[in-house]
Amino acid sequence: MRADARKNRDHLLAVAGTALTEQGVDVSLRDIARRADVGLATLLRHFPTREALLDALLRTNFDELTAKAGALETSSSPDDALVSWLRDCVAWTTEYRGVTVLMAAAIEDTESALHASCVTLRAAGARLLTRAQAAGMARTDIDGDDLFALVAMLAWLGDQPSLAPRADRLFDVVASAILTSTASSDAEEERRPRARR
Repeated sequence: MRADARKNRDHLLAVAGTALTEQGVDVSLRDIARRADVGLATLLRHFPTREALLDALLRTNFDELTAKAGALETSSSPDDALVSWLRDCVAWTTEYRGVTVLMAAAIEDTESALHASCVTLRAAGARLLTRAQAAGMARTDIDGDDLFALVAMLAWLGDQPSLAPRADRLFDVVASAILTSTASSDAEEERRPRARR
């Protein structure tokens, strides 16, 4: 790709990112083109569909969350790794209002431009969950699909103005429900201030 074409593409992605943060994933392509001070045809030349634009915009985030899961597998205890990744995933999905709806649909639609990225992200979370389950730190009656659904549920809470103030507390409730009582007790013990000796 020529340098000027790359610059134009990067500019369109930056403008689209701002528009999605402000208006959610249903923002019109025409509005994005107007904000970027280009014609709709120019936008469509770079990104022929809404999903192509979203894939280009979101893929970096998907890749970062997937890489973080890999790093957590080797640097943190299984329960801490799972909860840390879950928290980061939820925080990211609340950045773009409505993205969880697209992610859930893309998982089922193999033709979606977002399908591969969503499947990879779900698999990364599933590995962390399986690792915690194997260590006896997470309940065994949930799987990667359930974890992906919990991310969507928690992100939806953050999208609701009347419920957003409860989102952090409810995240902790859900995280505690995923972990076994032993892991939850250990985590709670770690959070308590240590008595002076």
